[in-house]
Amino acid sequence: MSHRVQLFSPLRVRELETKNRVWVAPMCMYSCENRDGVVNEFHLVHYGSRSIGGAGLVMVEATAVVPEGRITPWCAGIWNDEQVVAWRRVTDSIRAGGAKSAIQLAHAGRKASTHRAQSGSGSVDIADGGWQTVSATSEAFEGYAAPRQLTTREVEELPAAFAAAAARSVRAGFDAIEIHAAHGYLLHQFLSPITNRREDQYGGSLENRARLLLDVVKAIREVIPNEMPLMIRFSATDYREDGWDQAQTAEVARWAAELGADLFDISSGGLITGVKIPSGPGYQVPLAEFVADRVEQPVSAVGQITEAAQAEAILQAGLVDVIMLARAELRDPYWPLRAAAELGAEVDWPIQYVRGMWPKG
Repeated sequence: MSHRVQLFSPLRVRELETKNRVWVAPMCMYSCENRDGVVNEFHLVHYGSRSIGGAGLVMVEATAVVPEGRITPWCAGIWNDEQVVAWRRVTDSIRAGGAKSAIQLAHAGRKASTHRAQSGSGSVDIADGGWQTVSATSEAFEGYAAPRQLTTREVEELPAAFAAAAARSVRAGFDAIEIHAAHGYLLHQFLSPITNRREDQYGGSLENRARLLLDVVKAIREVIPNEMPLMIRFSATDYREDGWDQAQTAEVARWAAELGADLFDISSGGLITGVKIPSGPGYQVPLAEFVADRVEQPVSAVGQITEAAQAEAILQAGLVDVIMLARAELRDPYWPLRAAAELGAEVDWPIQYVRGMWPKG
């Protein structure tokens, strides 16, 4: 019976094989207490426990490629060697637990320099450790300070920053890399016609709006090993008719695949406020299936996937290849082990935890 359970079948992307298709989605922890982007003991335990819990891959939080790319002053970074050393401890912990590791490389753009929940709301003042944000546009995200529009030269320099971060990620021991082009952060700000009304080579047509992301893909692919997977997270829709949508997502995904992208992680929204999002169990799965039907590369689904049978049914439908878990993994780091028991899949338990195995059936 176990071999028919798709959720616990292995997946190979380039030369990386994960033992199952339950992957931990990137989730910001806002926990670099020294505001230096250096991860600490919390991250070591947090990510290591999810590996021990049975996930096939643990993707760490949005990690800034430059200091001004952090969402908050408390977010993680990988723009210097001190951060590389700290991340290496985390990847060693993930590997020891039996999972593969991935890092999400990010720049928050106009949604940077904000408070975390326990410090307040809106933008952090420069006097309090915040900074001037930058974007494709000079228009502010609602409730945040206005960004400065990047010059053409500054945009041209961004792929090198992502590539340098990717090279550090390799040294930090990560098995795969994801580019964050979703949730209203910088690359999404360039992709969407709502926030990109530029008149240079980075604005206007779909090809121009996608230029920065595609240049980032090329730059990263040049510095990471050929066997290492490169993934992209997209928001497949802005939920507004004049915005970014599924068709544009699929088209740009195809272009990115030609340049060496290997998997597409499909989420939605985040660019603007005031739109109606049809939230509910598995609400983003149709978006992932739309993209998966139009690309040859594997696609992951994420968003309010909480039950083992639900996750298995999504995979059995045959369009998407991976289930990303977010809040469900915050509630239960051992979700994969429990799901395996519920679905009747035979999986290896950590020897220290075998006494706690859930009954089969």
